[in-house]
Parts: sequence; C-alpha cells; structure tokens
Amino acid sequence: MLNETEIHQLAMKEVGDHLSSQGFDFLAVNSQLKKDPQFVCLKDQKLHFIVVRGCLYPDNPKKFDVQLMEQVRDQGIKYKATTYYAGVGFANAKDYEIPLTKNDSYAVNFDGLQIME
Repeated sequence: MLNETEIHQLAMKEVGDHLSSQGFDFLAVNSQLKKDPQFVCLKDQKLHFIVVRGCLYPDNPKKFDVQLMEQVRDQGIKYKATTYYAGVGFANAKDYEIPLTKNDSYAVNFDGLQIME
C-alpha cells in the first residue's frame, strides 16, 4: 500500500502537470509533506500560492483543513498572492475498494484549483 509520502509525491506530480498546462511559471517548489505552500508560481504577472494534499479513496480530496488554509491565505495576502487548495484523490483503477500499491494503475480525482478567498 502507498504511504503518505508516496501519495503526496503523486499529488505533486498531478498538480505540477496541471499548473504547467495552465501556463503557470514555477518560482519555488517545496515537495516536503505539509511544508506549505508546495508551489509558488507566477501567471499573468501575479503571484500564486498552491497547497497540495493527496488522499486515497474513500477520502474526499476536496475536504481541507480550514485553519491551515486561512494561515496560508493570510501569508499570501502579505505577498499579494492568490492562494489555492489542490486536493488530489487516488484509487486503484481496477477496483476502488482494493488498496493502491506502487505497481497498480490508478484513477485520479482532481477537479483543479480551489481558490481561497
């Protein structure tokens, strides 16, 4: 079964690929688990902070720690940055009820960035 660090690494890759495809330029990437924000990016000459969290089915990837996100958002305001939450869920592609291991193909539940206002 995947451990917390491996889940985080998968989530970072999914979000990083999404950000690249959306035209974000990376200023800083912090791939350490729970070292927030994970991505500091520029797009359209504006600063963006992105917090990444990964989880396994049946956990809901859209559910986030409100207190943490308020802290990161407040930090972002100091730098005139927009803060986002990027929750990514993973499941075994063959059967969501089967544990996900390194060798399994997986399904991804990622609906993009959630802006923190």
